[in-house]
Amino acid sequence: MLRAFLKTEAGSTSVLLAATVLALLWANSPWGDTYEAFWHTPMGLSFGDATFSLDLRHWVNDGLMTIFFFVIGLEISYEARLGQLADRRLIAVPAIAAFGGMIVPAAVYLVFNAGGPGAAGWGVPIATDTAFVLGLLAVVGARCPYPLRAFLLTLAIVDDILAIMIIAIFYTATLVVPALVTAILLLAAIVTLRWLRIWRAPAYIVLGFALWVATLESGVHPTLVGIALGVLVFVYAPSDHKLLRAGEAVQEFTSSPSPRAAERATRLVRRAVSVNERLQLRLHPWSSYVIVPVFALANAGVRLDGDTLRAAATSPIALGVALGLLLGKITGITLGTWLPLRLNWGVLPGNLVWGQILGGAAVSGIGFTVALFIVDLAFEDPLVHSEAKIGILAGSLMSALLGWVIFKLAWDRGGVCAPPGTEPEEELPVLLSEPVGPDDHVLGPPDAPVTIVEYGDFECPYCGRLHPVLQELRRRHPDLRIVFRHYPLRTVHPRAVAAALASEGAARGGRFWEMHDLLFRNQRHLTDEDLARYAAGLGVEPWPDVPAQSARVARDEASGHAGGVRGTPTLFVNGLRHQGDFDLESLSEAVDLARPTP
Repeated sequence: MLRAFLKTEAGSTSVLLAATVLALLWANSPWGDTYEAFWHTPMGLSFGDATFSLDLRHWVNDGLMTIFFFVIGLEISYEARLGQLADRRLIAVPAIAAFGGMIVPAAVYLVFNAGGPGAAGWGVPIATDTAFVLGLLAVVGARCPYPLRAFLLTLAIVDDILAIMIIAIFYTATLVVPALVTAILLLAAIVTLRWLRIWRAPAYIVLGFALWVATLESGVHPTLVGIALGVLVFVYAPSDHKLLRAGEAVQEFTSSPSPRAAERATRLVRRAVSVNERLQLRLHPWSSYVIVPVFALANAGVRLDGDTLRAAATSPIALGVALGLLLGKITGITLGTWLPLRLNWGVLPGNLVWGQILGGAAVSGIGFTVALFIVDLAFEDPLVHSEAKIGILAGSLMSALLGWVIFKLAWDRGGVCAPPGTEPEEELPVLLSEPVGPDDHVLGPPDAPVTIVEYGDFECPYCGRLHPVLQELRRRHPDLRIVFRHYPLRTVHPRAVAAALASEGAARGGRFWEMHDLLFRNQRHLTDEDLARYAAGLGVEPWPDVPAQSARVARDEASGHAGGVRGTPTLFVNGLRHQGDFDLESLSEAVDLARPTP
């Protein structure tokens, strides 16, 4: 989930940047007057004498951005339960860093504006724009290791939480009590539906829209509804039971394709994944590629003529915002990182060095989406709006440049910012961790000069392809000994564990290898009924003592993990990991090379 989020946000940066440039070009073109006129066009709904109307900018800022904050709420809920925020030791440092990255920029801003007409804008430089930051890190490339991106994403999530709290507490002007009470009752109704486990999308959509309208009328900013609803969406790790049912349904469809089997497999596979994750998958592209760019188009347009720029150059608001982003962010995040490390409150992910932390702290000064959002809440004067937006643009550009320079100059320990799945692999052991013993499943002479130990998974298609190769290899080398150890890939192959247990049941009746061959010949048919049928055909019980069988499988898994096994099949030839191909000729050559010299 984390890598997919990074990919979506970073990929949308170019769209967001294009929308920003388009807004600036539009506002500074000969048709610049049409920019404000267009976004102030009223649009609404009417039903009889009742009307509900907002201008286009408020539909974007109060409506579409509610979906943006809903996605943030989904991400916060997921990370708090299953992701980065679930590990308290890993969250401590970025959380305190995020706090420092808000306090110091606000203080820098207030140095220029305390007691003045711009004092209300202290919240403008506090937030980091995740999309722009991740986009810049993608440009930085190899000097940005993946742990730094994970650190900054965790920091950005905490940053979002704190920014939302600040909006709710400090940027709510007036409260309309009846509307607020209505909103609270509607939120309670949604919580009750969740508690009763009533999962009917139309009910949540109707109640959610009513909650949004009530919150808007109450004076509280309606985007907070998005956060609240996002946090409430159910999230859970896939249970073994659901994975097994989904796997069986897929196997049923594979063996007997039909519309009914397809519908059942689709339904069970969908249910195995939480609603939270499914909504993130659907809404992230819309949020990143549509909603945020439209928000930028509606809010980033500011005139950059000579008079406006001269006024901004001496404006305490523009200076406070720009320096708050440029100096306040890097100072606050650096101090907020150093303090918990010094006090041993937490740890950093990976082997990050201070040069990388400083670079990440600098680029966190890119404040855009939430900064523009708070400008709209803090100020009413259009001239002050322009000065604050110029400060945001200037501070963000200088922060990006400073971060790039730091990454360029800082000592890099060789971290690689590679696409998902291409990061350097960890250095794994090459020696078999546990010698072949009397409890192993052995096929071949006990005094064999060459022994191949296979860590396998009965549902793995690659193990299935290897099976006839090893059979032919034994025919070619009669003195070869084969040892099979279990390494079921539980999260990938839902029937692998059940098959491994059934093979251990057969082993208790002295029929392990017969069951081993049956399972590999029938990899697409590994339901409980299939396994029981295979066991009956061999005259053995499939699950005579499940705890003991499970412990036997777990011992194999533990020895494999200790020996550096991370996937299947993995082979060790005379105790040394096989690094070549798994075709017959390559393995035959490996056997010949492993034979002791006379």
